[in-house]
Amino acid sequence: MSPLRVLVVDDEPITAEAHAAYLARLEGFEVAGIAENGAQAVRLLQASAAASGAGRIDLVLLDMNLPDVHGIELCRHLRSVGVDVDVIAVTAVRDIAVVRAAVSLGIVQYLIKPFAFPVFAEKLNGYRAFRSGLGEVEGVTTQDDVDQSFASLRTESTPVLDKGLAPDTRASIIAALRATDSALSASEVASELRISRVTARRYLENLAASGTVERAPRYGQPGRPEFEYRWRR
Repeated sequence: MSPLRVLVVDDEPITAEAHAAYLARLEGFEVAGIAENGAQAVRLLQASAAASGAGRIDLVLLDMNLPDVHGIELCRHLRSVGVDVDVIAVTAVRDIAVVRAAVSLGIVQYLIKPFAFPVFAEKLNGYRAFRSGLGEVEGVTTQDDVDQSFASLRTESTPVLDKGLAPDTRASIIAALRATDSALSASEVASELRISRVTARRYLENLAASGTVERAPRYGQPGRPEFEYRWRR
């Protein structure tokens, strides 16, 4: 199978370069280009659609919040002008309406920032397996062929833990946060689980970085404000 050519669309140069660097680490992918807005992406994709063979773009890594157009509208436009390309949303947008619109437009994966390389690799390799599975089937397909191909897209992401963090302790902290509607500080979590405040804070910060919990400063106390953490429902 030839490498899949990928267009990275993101208006943050550092982020776009990071995603391109991630792609370079994966077998079976190559970067076809980087676009910093919707207009550039449309030009590159239309040129790709007119090309043949090695010049075609197979996949778009698309940020939803572009300076000139929302990612959903960009996808609608591409479909309306006949540009047939797979899209993986790579975005910090968590709005369920956007996710539903993405599904309705056939966006094959929805990857929420921030994420580490293992999560990125899992999603992209799942997509490649999906493409490979369909590519090996010629003519009329079967239900089993279809089921196996789509199963490749339904990867189960494992949590990315910082070095020294244990899954069991992480699970205990998640359970404590989910058991209350109130936000908890690192001190409160530490007291409930009988661990040190420093340890509790490390796990809470890891959860906040992954977007699993919401973090906000807690005011109204003397001295430096303490952060509190709430399960994202």
